[in-house]
Amino acid sequence: MYGRGYQTSGGMGFGPAVTPPVVKQLLIANVGVFAAQVLITGGWRAPGFESLFALTPIDFWSGRLWQPFTYMFLHGSLVHLAMNMFVFWMFGSPLALVWGPKRFLRFYLFCGVFAGFMIATLPYVTGFLGLDFTSLSPLIPTVGASGAIYGLILAYSLTWPNRTVMLIFPPVAFRAIWLIPVLFLLEAMFGPANVSHVGHLGGAAGAWLYLRRQGGGGTLGLPSLKQLRYRWRRYRMRSQLRAVRREDELFRERSREPRDRTLH
Repeated sequence: MYGRGYQTSGGMGFGPAVTPPVVKQLLIANVGVFAAQVLITGGWRAPGFESLFALTPIDFWSGRLWQPFTYMFLHGSLVHLAMNMFVFWMFGSPLALVWGPKRFLRFYLFCGVFAGFMIATLPYVTGFLGLDFTSLSPLIPTVGASGAIYGLILAYSLTWPNRTVMLIFPPVAFRAIWLIPVLFLLEAMFGPANVSHVGHLGGAAGAWLYLRRQGGGGTLGLPSLKQLRYRWRRYRMRSQLRAVRREDELFRERSREPRDRTLH
């Protein structure tokens, strides 16, 4: 993604200009754990490794309470790791620069653990309500840092809502405030079947709760539900006003057009 907020000479920039130490350390931790997965155990699917460190709801509620923390440092493939770390670097670096390492690390871990708790809990909630979702089976393990990363993306979009970002695919530019809705839409349309929608939603929900609890956590645009409704009504009114103005302009343009002459 491209971010106008990183421009240094008036043009578009690619990625953050500075990578803070806490971001580097988390990148190294994720890459190191993945290397250990492959070199020592042969991958996170190795016997015993998955049941210990991946997040499986039935294992979590059986006493393996560390899994909502450990699962976010595991990844299913090199592509999975590369995509997560790229997005983490893009959106985590500017937040770490503004917040400082301690606040950033607390926020990142809270979002990941909160997402993990939702992954572990929701299968039992839906089962209690009599709802049957195959993707929410308590036997399915989950790995990846996406929950924490979605929390970072939400914080970024609320801190710099008016920055322009451009997706690499599809190459569409829009304001940062729309990042989360756009990503969830693309995920629903083009995401792989085994993506954890609950984890992504949990990370964003955890970020929202954390920032509300901390009074915004340094964000500039964290709205309440009441403010969101007000902004939506104001957006609709502005859209209607633009439509009326456009109709007026078209009417004036037609009025200036020369009329057909009648010859006698």
